Formats: sequence, structure tokens, C-alpha cells
Amino acid sequence: MVRGPAKKLYYPVRRGFCTHMSNHTMTRVLIAVTLAAQLFATVALAEKFPARPIRLITPQSAGASMDILVRILTPKLTELLGQPVVVDNRGGAGGVIGVETGARAAPDGHTLVVGAAASMLIARFTNRNLPYDPLKDFEPVSLIVNADAVMVVYPGIAAKTVQEFIALAKAQPGKLNMASAGVGSSSHLAGVLFTSLAGIESVHVPYKGGGPVAAAIIAGETHWTIVPAAAVVAQVKAGRLRALGVSTAQRSPVLPELPTIAEAGVPGYEYNAWNGVFAPKDTPRAIVSTLHIAFQKALAGDEVKRQYADQGLTPQGSDSPQQFAAFMRVDYERIARLVKIAGIKPE
Repeated sequence: MVRGPAKKLYYPVRRGFCTHMSNHTMTRVLIAVTLAAQLFATVALAEKFPARPIRLITPQSAGASMDILVRILTPKLTELLGQPVVVDNRGGAGGVIGVETGARAAPDGHTLVVGAAASMLIARFTNRNLPYDPLKDFEPVSLIVNADAVMVVYPGIAAKTVQEFIALAKAQPGKLNMASAGVGSSSHLAGVLFTSLAGIESVHVPYKGGGPVAAAIIAGETHWTIVPAAAVVAQVKAGRLRALGVSTAQRSPVLPELPTIAEAGVPGYEYNAWNGVFAPKDTPRAIVSTLHIAFQKALAGDEVKRQYADQGLTPQGSDSPQQFAAFMRVDYERIARLVKIAGIKPE
């Protein structure tokens, strides 16, 4: 039997489907698919987080003030997150070594770093070759505390109040030396803000850390400073230092009878030395949110509050990671103004 040629089969292609899709539409579809896949992966990762112990880099040596405040918090964080939160002390270079280690860590939420104004913001103005960008290389998670700072003077000078001190300084321009924990330190900038608002002159004498500062004032080598209350409260109560006021907007629970510097004669004065926790850049938002919630719950605990109060610390927290990021930007501008007034140059 002779067959004719085989018939060709035609399958109509619906208009508007793949073969007729414009390049622009195809690109949009691919982007949507990619974003959906990334979102699915992020959610899946967050649901498993944390999958192992969390390393909390503390850029100070063991026993230092930052180390103490972190170790008060870690037992509660361990309970809330269901995994051990382990402190990793990485001191050196004013906190730069530890913060850089945190910046270079994998962005999976299992490595965090505790930062302070000095290492996260001030260092940008004092270190010419800072190996990280504080505003770009991290995901802010939460504020932790504000440290109450206190203005103390050498007991051998006549001033017993902030107003008396200002009058004495104006009567003897440049005769009263201001000690600090180093050029660009929080104590340096707190002092610069005071002299600026009070309209006085004072010679800056930098030391290497808060301990030497207190010792120098007790000995009468220098005359005044503004440093964390926890570092000098014992000397104040023993009469070796005279406290005139606290730097924060509210009175300190450590020295509740002491007025704020603002209410004692310098309206508008407020200087906060804060600590906060950061994740490496590109840590998934869902993980940052999980960490933020854990820190807020830990900071709200009665035992944590009590132990912080004993150290002259006020639990701060943040409404959201975004609110902490906004706080950072505002504080950066504040510090930039003080650095300019102080004439600080990067080294």
C-alpha cells in the first residue's frame, strides 16, 4: 500500500507566552523568581536560627567594663535563644581589632560584635586607616546600655559645684587641666562639649585609659574629667575625688544625690557613652529581627537591670534595628561636630 507524505503537525503558540514575551517582561519575571527564592531561603534560615553557639565578640580584655556588661547579659540571652552565647574577648587598638573581626565574620547571625561610640564612630575620625566602615559594614541590632558619666575634680581645688568650677576656670583661663582616656576618647569629647557650652578654657591632658585618669586627678596632676561613674564611684564615696554632676539627662542610680550637669549650671549639656550590638553586613533581616527581640527581652529582666544599676549602667534597648541605625546616624553627626571643635586629626 502506497502512503502519501506524512502530514506536518503544527502546534499553535499562544500569543503573549514565552516565545512572544518581551525581553523586559522576561527580565522582570526572572527577578521576581530570584527574589522569591531568596526570600524562601532567608525564611528557612531564620526558622533554623540559631543552629549553633553564638559568638559575641567583645573588643576589650576580660574584666574590662564592656566585658562585665556583656557577661551580665549572656546567661539570659542563652536562655532565650536556646544556644550558648559565648564571649570572645578581642582587645587591642582601642577596640578596632575586635570590631574588624566582627565585620569580617560570616553574615549568618552566629557572630556578633559589641561596639561603643569610641570604636564604632569616634574611630572614624581618629584613625586614618580604619579597616572597616562603621556605618556601612554592619547591621545594627540593638543598643544595650548608656553608661552614666560623672564630672569629678581634684578635691584640692575650691570648687564644690559646677557653677563654682566654671567661675574658677573663667578667673584662671587655661590653668585647670582636663584629663581624658586619650585623644578622641569619650571622656575627651565629653570634656570638649562641657568647655564649649560653659565658655571656659582648659588644657587637655590625655592618658592611656580611665584608670590612669582617676589616679592622676587623685594625685593632683590634673584637675578634672568626665568619665564613667562605675570607674570612679568608689573614689568619690571615699572622698578621694569630688563629684560635681552627671553627664546624662537623668540622675544616676549610683550617685542619686548628684545633679545632672545641665541642672547644675550648663543648660543643654548631655553626653551619653553607649554600647550596642552589631551583626556583619548582609545578615538576613529575619535573623537580625530575632536577635533584636532576644536582646530586648534580656535587657528587660529584673536581675539584668539590678546588676547594671550596680555598675552605673542604664539598660537602653531599641524600638527596632532601624531605630538603632537612625540613632547611629544622629550620634555620628554629634561626634563630628565635637571632633571639629576639638581639632582632632586622624593618625
